[in-house]
Amino acid sequence: MKFLDSLTAASGIGWRLVEAFHLDEYVGLPMTHPGSFRKMLLEQLIHKTEIVNYHLLDGDGDALAAVRTVSAAVSSAPIDAAIIGIGENAHLAFNDPPADFEAEEPYLIVNLDEACRRQQVGEAWFADISQVPKQAIAMSVRQILKARELIAVMPDLRKAAAVKASVEEVVSQMAPASILRTHANTTIYLDEAPVSLLTADARSIA
Repeated sequence: MKFLDSLTAASGIGWRLVEAFHLDEYVGLPMTHPGSFRKMLLEQLIHKTEIVNYHLLDGDGDALAAVRTVSAAVSSAPIDAAIIGIGENAHLAFNDPPADFEAEEPYLIVNLDEACRRQQVGEAWFADISQVPKQAIAMSVRQILKARELIAVMPDLRKAAAVKASVEEVVSQMAPASILRTHANTTIYLDEAPVSLLTADARSIA
């Protein structure tokens, strides 16, 4: 939220020229639910800017139709920048471990693992894990990597293990965000808390 607040408050951005694509959304969750990412994007980004060309994922309707529609749109032109978060289990856009690094489809319907679903409870979007959907629509890892620039934001101490796995450990499907190290133009923004598990050498780079 802080990142989006800063982004939408920045001057000199030609928002009317932006075409925005939604990274992920729960399957079966209405847009009125507090945990809906469509709701968050509309309230925290689109309604605060002059973005008029955007593609949201309707996971509450026909999820397969949503995948086909947005996949066709995102394939029409190269993506300049992808702004992504990383989960407590090092997921990328709900591509939980073991993530599919080979799928060529731009969007996938994925199963959410327990760690991911518990994170959503911990963030207070859901009262308990039984309320968290078990599936989501997610931009595929290969599609994310097609962006010319990747910008990842990883705040909070609870992301420390994911930061270590993503930055220091071997690139692996079990730590999906580690694949970001293979991209030529990735920037990861951290605050002090999530770097706490890194070695001294890695901290000097971070």
